[in-house]
Amino acid sequence: MLAHLQQLMVASVVLAATAWGAIWSRNAHAFVAIVGVVAIVFGYAVLLAVEFGLMWAINRAEPSARARPNQVFSAWWSEVLAMPRVFAWAQPFREHVQADNASPGSGLHAVLLVHGFVCNRALWNRWMQRLRGQHVPFIGLSLEPVFGSIDAYVAPIDAAVRRLAAVTGRPVVIAAHSMGGLAIRAWMATCKDSDELVRHVITMGTPHHGTFLARWALSRNAREMRVSGEWLRQLAAREPDARYGRFTCYYSHCDNIVFPAHSATLAGADNRHLNAAAHVAMLERPEIFDELLRWVRPT
Repeated sequence: MLAHLQQLMVASVVLAATAWGAIWSRNAHAFVAIVGVVAIVFGYAVLLAVEFGLMWAINRAEPSARARPNQVFSAWWSEVLAMPRVFAWAQPFREHVQADNASPGSGLHAVLLVHGFVCNRALWNRWMQRLRGQHVPFIGLSLEPVFGSIDAYVAPIDAAVRRLAAVTGRPVVIAAHSMGGLAIRAWMATCKDSDELVRHVITMGTPHHGTFLARWALSRNAREMRVSGEWLRQLAAREPDARYGRFTCYYSHCDNIVFPAHSATLAGADNRHLNAAAHVAMLERPEIFDELLRWVRPT
């Protein structure tokens, strides 16, 4: 479903830019035509700038997460480059270009990859290609319904974890981005044997305590990510105190989606700060993938 929606969005942008350019070029207004096409195609960069501005204002109250202006600009630019690659190319058109690799025999722990809000498994295409090259078994999920409750993702996560654990005979390592980390926590809180099935969980930009942006949310899963929201409070109440010791949480003072910055951390987890890392672009940080490989190798 998500891929089709994003294909429609890409087609709409291309048609709008083409129509605008054709109309104004025909009327001998080349400058207006060029400016309009640039605004249509790259207007998202302005919206990103608004997000970064809000992030900057909110995070100023975070003593350990104050980004310098050059770091904010660097993060904004990295997100400007990452967004079209992910949302206009990979997710709409290459969701299944990397097949799952749930085969035994490697002697390694398998990896479950769980994306976040308005994403699908193509978010992990580069990771999946690298994992295949390292002979690591993995499954990349596409969570449906796109705008349903986070609780709806418990069943597919459970099936994927159990499949990987059965194939390898080892507990699974989980990598989750953004909302995906909350879906993993919801699954672990629901399934009594989850601690036996999971070796470690790595979250990246997960709004463990909600995010400021969710106050304007419309969909059910986005509303569940409101700061101090009822869904998050109920989830935390179902979790044992020691569970967060199984988590490595990556967070950033330049995350344009999850802020304030401490929202992406958990008490008792291995919380690791990423300098100048934007929300989607942080998946390109090599230290995260290196940490994943460390957990994949048997002790």
